[in-house]
Amino acid sequence: MSSPFFLRLLLAAAWLVLASCSNSSPLPVNAPHSVPPEVSAAPTGDPVPQSPSPSPSPSKEPEVKAVPYHGPIEHIFFHPLILFPELAFDGDSITRVYDDWFVTVPEFQKMLTLLYERNYILVDIHSLYRLETVNGKLTAVQQPLSLPAGKKPLVLSIDDLNYYEYMRANGNAWRLVPDREDGVTAWARTPDGQEKSSREWEIVPLLDDFVKRHPDFSWQGAKGILALTGYEGVLGYRTNERESPNYKGEKAKALDMIQRLRKNGWTFASHTWGHMDVKKSSLARLKRDTARWKEEVGSLVGSTDVFVYPYGSSVAPEDPKLAFLRSQGFVVFCSVGPQPFLSFRDGMLRMDRRHIDGISLRTQRARLEPLFGNSPLLDPARPKIPTK
Repeated sequence: MSSPFFLRLLLAAAWLVLASCSNSSPLPVNAPHSVPPEVSAAPTGDPVPQSPSPSPSPSKEPEVKAVPYHGPIEHIFFHPLILFPELAFDGDSITRVYDDWFVTVPEFQKMLTLLYERNYILVDIHSLYRLETVNGKLTAVQQPLSLPAGKKPLVLSIDDLNYYEYMRANGNAWRLVPDREDGVTAWARTPDGQEKSSREWEIVPLLDDFVKRHPDFSWQGAKGILALTGYEGVLGYRTNERESPNYKGEKAKALDMIQRLRKNGWTFASHTWGHMDVKKSSLARLKRDTARWKEEVGSLVGSTDVFVYPYGSSVAPEDPKLAFLRSQGFVVFCSVGPQPFLSFRDGMLRMDRRHIDGISLRTQRARLEPLFGNSPLLDPARPKIPTK
């Protein structure tokens, strides 16, 4: 990655800290990424409205009585976990990026326990609405939410679970791989060159195992949303390299992972093909990008009506880019904000997500108190920077 790219990330991080001190929402930055090439594919044919990702199967646990819930609905998101702090925080030009935008395995494990102790329960975002066609347009209609008494709803999402090349070199896992029966685990090459897998190396297997130990942390089998790009493949498989002799094998492995993830309660969203800033990009570029995402990613994960803005950079209701995304079957639009926000308007569901990363853990602990209380969370392996 070029140094200007990291400079832009550092400037964005500084802006985010300032913006999150206000009550405004949403915030416009949310994910580090490597810079993809300009999209060249053009959309063809008439757009086909998409149906939502299939909801997870109902829990097999004994039936629990649910009561209507009327409070705020939290939505938090992460990036892939840091496995090897010695690579992420080695003092090179990307150390600040990792300290700002990622969390370590121990940090995430602590957060899961705290969320559970504070009576949060995972819910599927699709349980918040139903789809109807109104005047020929696909719309999201709010539906009542009922939960076990005393529980508070939590939507969880993971951005960029693609395992870009820079992630592999800086302490993240390399890919998801099959595990016992229908499970998935994380695989990586360790700093000393060993090839290993572990269920404690990524959010997906960690959360799957946590729910097995604590089934009341998930409502009706819900886990989370995987917001994927496509320019370096998906889930660690280079399905973008369609001319490669390895393409068929990579595609088959990715499809196996996707099937396993769906079976275990995970759903999928578009994060654009090229991790593009939708607000700043042209309509023509968005059309090319969306066509390529559907061709290279949607063809693998299936249709989805959830769109997760890269950088949290949402567009105004009157922007023709939003009308285009609606025409492509998207009715749920997720941005970034410092507190819970959910709105049903004009046939769409708009929802803000809290970014859980080094920035928020250092500078927004008061805002995160409803989620994690005052328990210390920062991993001692992080660079020594004062917290606020």
